[in-house]
Amino acid sequence: MFGLWRKHRVNTRAAVNGRYRHGNQHLIELRQVVKTYRSDAGDFMALKGIDLQVNAGEFVAIIGKSGSGKSTLINMVTGVDRPTSGEVLVGNTAVHTLSENQIAAWRGRNVGIVFQFFQLLPTMTALENVILPMAFCRMYHPHERRKRAMQLLEDMEMASHAHKLPSAMSGGQQQRIAIARALANDPPLIVADEPTGNLDTKTANAVFSLFERLVQQGKTMVIVTHDHTLAERVQRAITVVDGMVVEDVACAVNHGPAAEAEDVACAVNHGPVAEAEDVVCAV
Repeated sequence: MFGLWRKHRVNTRAAVNGRYRHGNQHLIELRQVVKTYRSDAGDFMALKGIDLQVNAGEFVAIIGKSGSGKSTLINMVTGVDRPTSGEVLVGNTAVHTLSENQIAAWRGRNVGIVFQFFQLLPTMTALENVILPMAFCRMYHPHERRKRAMQLLEDMEMASHAHKLPSAMSGGQQQRIAIARALANDPPLIVADEPTGNLDTKTANAVFSLFERLVQQGKTMVIVTHDHTLAERVQRAITVVDGMVVEDVACAVNHGPAAEAEDVACAVNHGPVAEAEDVVCAV
């Protein structure tokens, strides 16, 4: 299995184009995912048989109160945590079958993660923080990494802060650096866990606009939030309560650059959006 995984890694590295390649409709698919945490006080079921599909290019918000299971759900997708039972498929990879080392390698190349508290390395400059994922995953030629990192900082309007430490920047500036870092390896999927939770309203709106621009550019965006105002701006909102998906609202929001106005028409989905297609996993 590891030999096949090494082959898959080489192929992934050779085609760093921000696209998945298995040809199926769903970029993300969770099948009957259960997560149970065990403690001296007893078992706690954080996820209760989740079935979920996200298509490539969607902008999805996972909404729920603290303790609802929304962050646990995202951790299944990113491989940060493993399901007790069920399957997690992302692109052409069955994430739940990978070893810890394989998950780290896969995640570094295929998923960009944006955290609420930024998680920038405090002793590294903004530029160095963005270069780090490329070096860690051996993506791009060493001479290209600095140029790419600077371009990403330019895209985030942070090029003038390239040589500053995180401590010299505001929260909004640090989050822009964190987004640039998440994009370093050109992953097809960006996952953000409460990315605006530590920001003021104006800065949160600016950061959210950056996410909308990434969707326009073809990225798949999944965010966890409790902010219903921001959640209204996504294409699809999924509400999680007590470890279960209780509502799945598809909103026809035009995030395209040619849109003159955002016409929103929402329909609640009380069942599977479509029949799940078989996923070919190259792990």
